[in-house]
Amino acid sequence: MEKKLSPAKFALLGFQHVFAMFGATVLVPTLTGLSVSATLLFAGLGTLLFHLITKRKVPAFLGSSFAFLGGYAMVRQAVEGAAAEGAALNWIPYAGIGVACAGLLYVIVSQLFRVFGANKVMRFFPPVVTGPIIICIGMILANSAINNCAASWPIAILAIAIVIVFNIWGKGMLKIIPILLGVVGSYIVAALFGQVDFTPVKEAAWIGLPVQMKDTVFSFFSTGIDGSLLASAIAMMMPIALATIIEHIGDMCAISSTVGENFIEEPGLHRSLMGDGLATALAALFGAPANTTYGENTGVLALTKVYDPKVVRLAAVIAVVFSFCPKFAALVSCMPTATIGGVSLILYGMISAVGVRNVVENQVDFTKSRNVIIAALIMALSLGIAFSSAGSIAFSIGGVNISLSGLAVAAIVGILLNAVLPGNDYQFGKNEQGDKSVNFKV
Repeated sequence: MEKKLSPAKFALLGFQHVFAMFGATVLVPTLTGLSVSATLLFAGLGTLLFHLITKRKVPAFLGSSFAFLGGYAMVRQAVEGAAAEGAALNWIPYAGIGVACAGLLYVIVSQLFRVFGANKVMRFFPPVVTGPIIICIGMILANSAINNCAASWPIAILAIAIVIVFNIWGKGMLKIIPILLGVVGSYIVAALFGQVDFTPVKEAAWIGLPVQMKDTVFSFFSTGIDGSLLASAIAMMMPIALATIIEHIGDMCAISSTVGENFIEEPGLHRSLMGDGLATALAALFGAPANTTYGENTGVLALTKVYDPKVVRLAAVIAVVFSFCPKFAALVSCMPTATIGGVSLILYGMISAVGVRNVVENQVDFTKSRNVIIAALIMALSLGIAFSSAGSIAFSIGGVNISLSGLAVAAIVGILLNAVLPGNDYQFGKNEQGDKSVNFKV
């Protein structure tokens, strides 16, 4: 039941939702090199779009998705590798189109849910496929985290220690925001020891536009586009949606349970998936990260017992206002590399741990040869191709060179094997705990 709120309490609750999503939302652009300002803008706009599509009934906030970190890293490596050979290329628009296509995959799946129902659709994405894929996302990223930590191991270890201490022994709000505390604490110590250059902060304006045209997909109209890199970027990004769609379903179950209303039925999973996918596609087109429903804000709902979606929409408007402050974005961008490395090491490891949880809580039976074969090939192809000398599987179709990442190849093989091998007995909705087990939030 919604509580009657005074304007002052309404505003305070809105700001509380902003603070809940803030640390994780700005961390994603910091780790990837995307714009902090654009991220905040499209977190807000994406949330408002989601509320519009879901009939303004679901009190969910959409922030940056950690699941796509691996995709951004792979696309950046591929595009910058081509740029090193003489081409003047910006990797962000290529990644943007890849993520936008992943968002459109949400829309397609949402209509499959609407027409066929969840049970029939989810048979193609059982935990024996999605679990190993999620495990490999984190493992592929771990290498970059170690390289960032090497910039200053004392700062990286400090960041890790702060996160662990507050996550295990923290009380109240401090236990909820260990990642943010790890970032801020190690950032301050690095600054005290002269490891941070604040010149960009001094030079940044207080007010400015959050979106730069060069980072949007519309920049291709003036710079041209490399078809091969574009096809590769799409192939790298789209498989990740297989995992995030499952994550979305778990989030909607969690929000429904918290609020005490069945949002899976009304406004319907097909509407929430479409809202999440379109918000992700919109953000990607303008150089912002993929969006996802935020567990942090679900925690705020449980804490306050205030479920009015208008409070979340106020938080979205506040995020949009923050996005027009370049000085704040510069402060975030000055974060020490070692701080990023230390926090990333935990985050990437937790992504893999989420995959393990997905397999365990769904009680995947590895005494069955089909399950062993599917999981084995997914992990071997993902990691083997990612860390091979080529780093991808390259081929040409119609004169267009396509480079498939290990994750893309593994996802295709896993889905096909699961479809053709006998013994696929997974039933979505049978195991409530397992269905909610995919959650990339920290």
